[in-house]
Amino acid sequence: MIGRLNHVGIATPSIEGAIAVYRDLLGATVIREPFDLPAQGVRVCFIDTPNSQIELIEPLGEASPVHAFLKKFPQGGQHHVCFEVPDIHAAAADMAAKGATVLGQPRIGAHGTPVIFVHPKSMGGVLVELMETPKGDHH
Repeated sequence: MIGRLNHVGIATPSIEGAIAVYRDLLGATVIREPFDLPAQGVRVCFIDTPNSQIELIEPLGEASPVHAFLKKFPQGGQHHVCFEVPDIHAAAADMAAKGATVLGQPRIGAHGTPVIFVHPKSMGGVLVELMETPKGDHH
């Protein structure tokens, strides 16, 4: 069921500050343009790595779910890991049938494809995002 690691989500109080870390300390060269996802209350920026991506996530206002995360971890930190799955609805049903807590219904994520999140208590303490593999993505 589990597909390729699509990205690791990193919460940050400042996308610009986080970009500088990945660019200046780690040598990242492919840094996508940041954009707002108002429906999810976040601003995101993808940084390409040779085999995956880093998703920088900054809260859009105090109602953002990332705002609460940053209250606990003011410098930011790892927020979630995202794996691709062939069919998001089948994956959600399978996870629920196995007793995992799926958070909400599938919705469109930052890559423009359906995503779900699985509660950290079901996943060994890690918030896991499952994302339907984008059509035409041949990784």
